[in-house]
Amino acid sequence: MRVVRLGLVGYGMFGADVVAGTLWDVHRNGLAPYLDRLGLDDWCARYVDTHIHTVAVGTRSEASAERARQDFATNTGSAPEAFWGDRPWEEMLATADLDILVVATPDNLHYEPIVAALRSGVHVVAEKPLCLSGAEAEEIVALAERSGLIVGVDMHKRYDPDHLRIFRELARHMGGPICARGVLEEPLEVSTSTFKWAVESDPFSYVGVHWVDLFCHYLGLHPSALYATGQKRLLREEYGIDAFDATQVTVTHECGTVVTYDNNWITPPDFEGPVNQGSELLMAHGKIESDSQYRGLRYWVEFGGSRTANTHFFRRVPRPDGSWCYLGYGKDSLIDCLEKVARVLVLGAQASDLAGTYPDGRSQVVPCRIIEAARAVMRRNHERLESGQPQTVTAAFDGSGYRLAGDDV
Repeated sequence: MRVVRLGLVGYGMFGADVVAGTLWDVHRNGLAPYLDRLGLDDWCARYVDTHIHTVAVGTRSEASAERARQDFATNTGSAPEAFWGDRPWEEMLATADLDILVVATPDNLHYEPIVAALRSGVHVVAEKPLCLSGAEAEEIVALAERSGLIVGVDMHKRYDPDHLRIFRELARHMGGPICARGVLEEPLEVSTSTFKWAVESDPFSYVGVHWVDLFCHYLGLHPSALYATGQKRLLREEYGIDAFDATQVTVTHECGTVVTYDNNWITPPDFEGPVNQGSELLMAHGKIESDSQYRGLRYWVEFGGSRTANTHFFRRVPRPDGSWCYLGYGKDSLIDCLEKVARVLVLGAQASDLAGTYPDGRSQVVPCRIIEAARAVMRRNHERLESGQPQTVTAAFDGSGYRLAGDDV
């Protein structure tokens, strides 16, 4: 049996849920059982003797590190070594002899552990966004390509069965894209209690990047100009958090296609779904609307209001022994990235030959540039709003970055 050694840094909302559940499954059963959902069923036999074991977990506090260690012990029968502190990945990389580092830290703390792992010769699978600037993304990609390492990013909207149908089958028969819109709204608890770092990010950077990746990847879009605004009212006035409540970002692309992204993280807790999300795509010869929130399952519980559930994203399936395995497109994205690492480590593939076959670092350079430009534009426009001036700042993209334009820039 070939064991690939993995370290996980970050054990918050997503790291302790979708990421951890995925890692528990591959620890127990390897990659082979989960490859058919990716169209990689012909590769299953090659990984029968390959397991990916989480041997280290790193978090900010000792308590959360111990919780992670205990969760892995309960679900895999093996307790990883625990690390904690402001930079737990440093000791982890120095002592744990890792093959892969999975980065599930807050948005603004992705860059440093990713770069540290690559400089240590360790492959990376990161939560979105890869980082918060185009220059950082370029540096990450250059490091990975120079070292022949995989950098995979969890862009699970690419794997949503609805999106696979939309972009691989329907859109290709409708001519070129005219305009599109993506909406993703997170619950208020995310910005007020779940995350302690809302002021370091914003709704667009946190979740809007999913739609940016989806549209850019499947439609081959390259940005030319951007306009962005954001509002600071609820979080600032009622919770003392100086962060954007909501953001609106409009990107014009070189082909003329315009995509608008609407995001917030102040949806009231009594909303019926975990998130509100959907998209529209107007093509030259047709239109597609996708409600990613309401998938058709609605139920009512006395005194609990009506609720909906997205059973496609990440659901538990009981095993005969009473434990759970996990299934859904939220897992598929991570499995695809882990398989690419295994393809290099176990089967001897070259990372360069796998480029473009999964959400790799190179595919995230443009989304990271868009995030960076949007953050700069919305900050400047909000400053102008508060000083009584019109929000006229925009960004124009060139080959290596962007430049701001507008009054007093």
